[in-house]
Amino acid sequence: MDMKKIVAFKVLLVIALVVTSTSCKKSSSSKNSSRATGWNINDRDGGFQYNTDFKEQETSPGLVFVEGGTFTKGRVQDDVMHDWNNTPNQQHVQSFYMDETEVTNAMYMEYLDWIKRVYPPSDENFRAIYQGALPDTLVWRNRLGFNEVMTDNYLRHPGYGEYPVVGVSWIQAVEFSNWRSDRVNEYNLEKAGYIKRGAKITDVDSEQTFSTDTYINAPTLTYGGNEEIINGDGRKKRSVRTDADGNETGIYATRETGIISPKYRLPTETEWEYAALGLSEIRSYNLYRGRKKYPWDGQYTRSGKRKIRGDQMANFKQGKGDYGGIAGWSDDGADITNEVKSYDPNDFGLYDMAGNVAEWVADVYRPIVDDEFNDFNYYRGNVYTKNALNEDGTVKVVTSDNIVFDTLSNGKVIARNLPGEILQVAVDDNETFQRTNFDKSDARNFRDGDRRSSRNYENFGDDESEGGKSNTSKMYNSPKPSITRDSLGNIVKQYDKSNNRTSLINDEVRVYKGGSWKDREYWLDPAQRRYFPQDMATDYIGFRCAMSRVGSKSKGKQKKKN
Repeated sequence: MDMKKIVAFKVLLVIALVVTSTSCKKSSSSKNSSRATGWNINDRDGGFQYNTDFKEQETSPGLVFVEGGTFTKGRVQDDVMHDWNNTPNQQHVQSFYMDETEVTNAMYMEYLDWIKRVYPPSDENFRAIYQGALPDTLVWRNRLGFNEVMTDNYLRHPGYGEYPVVGVSWIQAVEFSNWRSDRVNEYNLEKAGYIKRGAKITDVDSEQTFSTDTYINAPTLTYGGNEEIINGDGRKKRSVRTDADGNETGIYATRETGIISPKYRLPTETEWEYAALGLSEIRSYNLYRGRKKYPWDGQYTRSGKRKIRGDQMANFKQGKGDYGGIAGWSDDGADITNEVKSYDPNDFGLYDMAGNVAEWVADVYRPIVDDEFNDFNYYRGNVYTKNALNEDGTVKVVTSDNIVFDTLSNGKVIARNLPGEILQVAVDDNETFQRTNFDKSDARNFRDGDRRSSRNYENFGDDESEGGKSNTSKMYNSPKPSITRDSLGNIVKQYDKSNNRTSLINDEVRVYKGGSWKDREYWLDPAQRRYFPQDMATDYIGFRCAMSRVGSKSKGKQKKKN
């Protein structure tokens, strides 16, 4: 046998061994066979049901993917305002999703339309729900300015449909995010055949609504328990299994199916800043110094590209009495807000992360960022809750007869929960006893610099006394206006005129990031941070939503493996 035949024979032998090894490997393991017990997964006769075909999280409507990583959070340049609240510190962020634009007037109007249709404000029981969701259009008024055209038209006129919504408080932004989560998951379940087609439009009312949490914990209580909606025509589109007792299983979607997506929410401050910078390779402290001041490359607000050289890269106030520049070539295209996507996106594909409107983020404001305690997914604002239970152990679902309304510090009334949602209560000793990672429900003021944050702090009776009087043990004791009701039910508003108040900071003030159409260039830097009461609104603060990423850090990782 000559040498060529010998080489060819060896090659064929190696190929045969590889094929045999691969086939043996595949035959010895199946994605529908448990590696723990050897039992079949997704057996038609019942047993453990799990989505073994799940590839990766789908990008939900309006979002773009932001791959996480390490970056330097905070300023690395001179702090000309002397705030000393953004000292550089290194943080790591998990991958997440974020709205490519701010939430627009058209998007928010869809929310208002749903609220008005399901909870008609003509009904006395629901009037406060709709009123509580309405943006404050009076934010446009100025005692020495003529802005009534915006007061009357900015929210509703189609000419402003693709402009960012303003006049929305932090609380309202959170409620919009919750509503959006339910509507997207409701649509996902309808597409998968678990919910009657079209029910979200034709059959929904104040007694028949969908809540993601309710569906996960007690699916039979969604839509007011209407089985025609929950178990409608969708059951014909999939295989319903039976367990050993002959009971049907797989009627309702669970988290194990992969159909129910994580919730829309406000981004954390760390996520927002990381996404705004649009970092791709420049992530270390030394390389970042002075080289990435804005969401775009370069140190200037005007473009250096040949075709658009000199064009403004964002919508901001350029000087005293100058909100857009001289009409014509040098103008930035807007005097107030501008239509979203009017300027180029950053490297993550996010628009208007500097200028147009500043944006709410999830965090409670504190001047310090305690990176010594945590440098992973940093967030201040955790308030841990759990589902309220009835005496029989079932979850307590809010109905139209037991809606709880909160009166805010500015006198406005909002609904704490909408009908169909599960009532939430604070966690107690059952969850916190002997834990080292958290010890109470409200962690907003944890290690925020006051004496209570000290490990060896002892209380000698200097707690805050009755009547809202301040004390020496708390660093953040901002004014507390009094909101009460008289014998006729009218709201009585009183200012806190105490001279002992030493701060405007409390647990109800939230961070907002980014410059706006009303801000000078200084505030366009993503590291800048300011705060505002969570129940108040302005004409220059909007918001966008985010969503957590589950599974692999990188998008398309499963495809790369294959």
